[in-house]
Amino acid sequence: MVKKELRNRLREMLAAVEPATLHTRSLEACHLLVATEEYKRAEVIMVFLSLPTEVNTGPLVHHAWRDHKRVLAPKVSWEQRRMLPIEIQSLSDDELRESRFGIREPAKGTPFPINNIDLVIVPGLGYDLQGNRIGRGRGFYDHFLSHSEWHGVACGLALAEQVVEEVPVVEKDRKVDMLVTNQQVYRFNS
Repeated sequence: MVKKELRNRLREMLAAVEPATLHTRSLEACHLLVATEEYKRAEVIMVFLSLPTEVNTGPLVHHAWRDHKRVLAPKVSWEQRRMLPIEIQSLSDDELRESRFGIREPAKGTPFPINNIDLVIVPGLGYDLQGNRIGRGRGFYDHFLSHSEWHGVACGLALAEQVVEEVPVVEKDRKVDMLVTNQQVYRFNS
């Protein structure tokens, strides 16, 4: 199956998940994630700010703050064609804005040093059990995860239904080190 077909199939599947089901499964996935050693060891975490059809990362962000972790969110620089990690103190509309693609991101802030980020929570439409991920097709996370100064852990966060048999990959695609779903934790590069 080619990437475009797989993306469309996964988008349709995610759009069909009832909001109450998504809420429950999001809490389950976040609960499993915060129990991992990778999360517990991390002092600085970059977390994607979820779209309505993605695992809700709000509970994870609040949990990280309660655990006295520094929380960053990605802000896309369209001029530089890359993501900038910006520290956030709140999920309020005062601190966040909606990008031109409807993704919440920090309204302002100074980029955080990439080499100080311990854990990056990565969105994806789907994952396979080799750690391959299919995103929305713009390559921002692939570029970020391949940065030579970053040596942290990349963790996908998804519903169990987003795990597929095989994700087609090209050379620029970057794997995640681990995947947490509402049912299980998978580790790939141990």
